[in-house]
Amino acid sequence: MKRTVIAILALMMVVLPFSTAFGQEKATYKIGITQIITHPALDLCRKGFIDQLAKEGFTEGVNVTYDYRNVEGDMSLAASIAQKFVAEKVDLIFSIATPTTQASAKAVEGTDVPVVFGALTDPVAAGVVDSWEKPGGNVTGCSDWADVGAQVKLAMDIHPGIKKLGVIYNAGEINSVVQVKELKKAAPALGIEKVVEATAATTADIYAAAMSLVGRVDAIWEPTDNTVAAAMESIVKVAESNKIPLFGSDISMAKRGAISGAGLDYYVNGVEAGKLAARILRGEKAADIAVTRCPITIIYLSPKAAERMGISIPANVLERATEIGS
Repeated sequence: MKRTVIAILALMMVVLPFSTAFGQEKATYKIGITQIITHPALDLCRKGFIDQLAKEGFTEGVNVTYDYRNVEGDMSLAASIAQKFVAEKVDLIFSIATPTTQASAKAVEGTDVPVVFGALTDPVAAGVVDSWEKPGGNVTGCSDWADVGAQVKLAMDIHPGIKKLGVIYNAGEINSVVQVKELKKAAPALGIEKVVEATAATTADIYAAAMSLVGRVDAIWEPTDNTVAAAMESIVKVAESNKIPLFGSDISMAKRGAISGAGLDYYVNGVEAGKLAARILRGEKAADIAVTRCPITIIYLSPKAAERMGISIPANVLERATEIGS
């Protein structure tokens, strides 16, 4: 009997180390979530991520714990939070937006801690992956890259004859710089003669940046910029007071006062990121998982906002809306 017990214990010592290698999941996982600011779109991205992981069998309070941190635009804090997650050896970091992903990517260098991102536009330009197809490091995720030309075309369909188009953005956000470059490429084919830029380093600078466009532009279009998103109401105030049509690049901008928003569903962006995270938690490497994109699926139009800015939305454009607000 004693020999039998010893034999069984010896066998277990051999088999158990291999069980994890052959796909048995850990009992519990810890995931760090770092978010750049409080914003409806980014909050939806986080919710989609957590909901999808639950569907994949990684349920909060059962086999997953989340450490959620919102840095509210403080990049030094973003770096500290990322370093904290690495020091605690979390199983995965979910970074929401470009700046927090950049901080996380730097923090995990030389470690085996994977990072999955959401709400980031161009991961190659941001320097967090080698390529879309083969990320090559610890980072992959789901991009919120949208067709800038299609978004601006919607603005032109609503308000034809725009020759000078204003854009406000934070030049320190690479995702915004990339979108403005795309805007400049698309402008000539749309009949736009000049893109007038106004930059703002902080939310406190947004109102002055918007005021600097008064009398210089026929309309304003906003990219998915985190600084702008945090102070959207300041731009809306200037647009309404000076009858400058304002168009957004995501749905939340339209819901907060812009005339239109054509973009992806950030909840879906989080869901897709959650799918990638589940694959990594099951043993795949971030380096081998291609970065994915979400399609434009929503057109939100606000006739009342258009009226407040001195224009009306044509009936044929209203017919294309997936949602019409006030």
